[in-house]
Amino acid sequence: MDRPPSVLLKPAGGSGRSAPSQRLRRSLQLGFFLLFISAPLLDLLRFDLHETQLWLFGQPWHLGLDAVQHGRASGADAALNLLLKALLPIALVVGSFLFVAWRYGRLYCGWLCPHFSIVELLNELLHRAIGKLSLWDRLPVKRAGRSPDSRWWPVFGLACVLMGFVWAITLASYLLPPRELWSGLWNGTLTPNQARFIGIGTLVFSAEFAFARHLFCRFGCAVGLFQSLMWMANPKGMVVAFKREQARDCKSCDIAPGLAGSACDTACPMRLNPRNIKRMMFSCVQCGQCLDACESSQGRREKAPLLEWQVGIEAVRETLRQKKLEALQQSQTHPLTTPRENDGPATNDSRPDREAA
Repeated sequence: MDRPPSVLLKPAGGSGRSAPSQRLRRSLQLGFFLLFISAPLLDLLRFDLHETQLWLFGQPWHLGLDAVQHGRASGADAALNLLLKALLPIALVVGSFLFVAWRYGRLYCGWLCPHFSIVELLNELLHRAIGKLSLWDRLPVKRAGRSPDSRWWPVFGLACVLMGFVWAITLASYLLPPRELWSGLWNGTLTPNQARFIGIGTLVFSAEFAFARHLFCRFGCAVGLFQSLMWMANPKGMVVAFKREQARDCKSCDIAPGLAGSACDTACPMRLNPRNIKRMMFSCVQCGQCLDACESSQGRREKAPLLEWQVGIEAVRETLRQKKLEALQQSQTHPLTTPRENDGPATNDSRPDREAA
């Protein structure tokens, strides 16, 4: 039976500390966020619009087309360079990325994506301010030992603007020499176009972080959307399986000792219901926080967790169980009429209006 990586299958138990898997995830997020910011500064990856030159791993990336233009190489050499230095590397990177998404879902989003790490940070700050993960939520999200405190509003607003600025100047540094941008910013010598790009970018990203960060993750991000589409196309893709035969244990679920509520729903940063069917989990980022919350809640009563990751044939079985349950629920909500009631020939009993006539 296929299994996901072992590190993903072991959410921690019921202590108040973060689970080992979540500490690992936070470390990966922080490392990738620092890489995202520093990559153009170190010439690891950027495209210089001034020189129309791609930089990769500290070196200018050439396809050898100049040699063809000056007669020092043949067209066959140019085609081979294009294949080996451009098409094959791109196909390898994109293919590997899509295979991981097809197999494990939006693993990149939940474990590496720098945008989603900021989404989680802002969720935490906003929750401290108003008890919700989004300005558009109707109901508050319960958290142990925490009450809304309006003094966190300025912190949330400042964080949105600061992250918007970081995003704007970082994206600009992928297209223009980073030293030129940072030097111009420090000395006040940015060109009008550079200043406009950074200013407008900061405004747009700040608004997105404040008002639409979850919406962007769900439908606005092409990287996340393609991961979801690949995952939905694979019936064997990793899913969060719910042990429905033990569903009665959910009735006694608590978020923390003395705080009743659904632990898994509360833990989800995307505001999903982890016990739902796969097609309703389209934007699940496979962060595993629901699994950790379930194990923590059930562990306080010395019971096994009700949520677990399944991949391969077990994921197919889980999907089939979900579909069967959904069909049963629909039949109970909208019972089908019998042939005698609806399809049979009209009689005096079924048409009393004729007798009245």
